[in-house]
Amino acid sequence: MQQDDVKWTFFSNHGHVYFLLATNENIVVREIAQKVGITERSILGIIQDLDNAGFIKREKIGRSNRYKIIPNKTLRHPLESNVQLEHLVELITEAKK
Repeated sequence: MQQDDVKWTFFSNHGHVYFLLATNENIVVREIAQKVGITERSILGIIQDLDNAGFIKREKIGRSNRYKIIPNKTLRHPLESNVQLEHLVELITEAKK
């Protein structure tokens, strides 16, 4: 099976957005949408979800928003609730090098 044939991934769009914000706090919604492959409107909803759940913090700078992750949060599902997101982000960013 080729990569283009894959219809699912291990991470949700929420996870993809969190990882992008973790690696670049200056990234804009349009760029996130292009990288994740969903609409800007969907990205805004995910950002709202992450903000409401305390996974990110939104900071208004002029007319723009900057998003900072809260690194000491853990995954939400009970099976992975012992995994801190900052460790998962480190693992994924190190694997890209």
